[in-house]
Amino acid sequence: MGKLTVLALRAVLVALLAGSVFVQTVMVPLLAADMEELNADFAYLRVPFLVLTVLGVVAAQVVLVCVWRLVTMVRRGTVFSHAAFRYVHVVIGALVAAALLVFAFAVLLAPGEPVPPGVVLLICGVVVAILGVALIVLVLRMLLAQAVARDVEAARMRAELEEVI
Repeated sequence: MGKLTVLALRAVLVALLAGSVFVQTVMVPLLAADMEELNADFAYLRVPFLVLTVLGVVAAQVVLVCVWRLVTMVRRGTVFSHAAFRYVHVVIGALVAAALLVFAFAVLLAPGEPVPPGVVLLICGVVVAILGVALIVLVLRMLLAQAVARDVEAARMRAELEEVI
């Protein structure tokens, strides 16, 4: 991976991480203040919505940090090692957690009249999309496992060849 590619990806990751911190520190309190004006019938939804929002941002931050670590490993040439699996597993777990959080959001919105069923269905579509991304990362994890196995085999064969020579 070229230096420019790594630099561009890191710039995007920093921007996304800064944006997520902004959401946590500025937007969530503003959302909480706006939700105080909710109809009394829906006031019980305030805390769950805020908790789901914060946890969703945390899940995104976990993915961003793990991708940063994987990019660092790629740059150093150490990504084809067993250490990379830890970060990939965390990414998969965070994506599944994010999908569950979005589904919980849909469940909170489903009962009652204020939110049309089509909106809840769209949110469930987002859940499927997030799970799809998790499955793609799982497939990429399998490719990483194959690459690591081949790298280990190539190292073993080089060692045997050096012994023969």
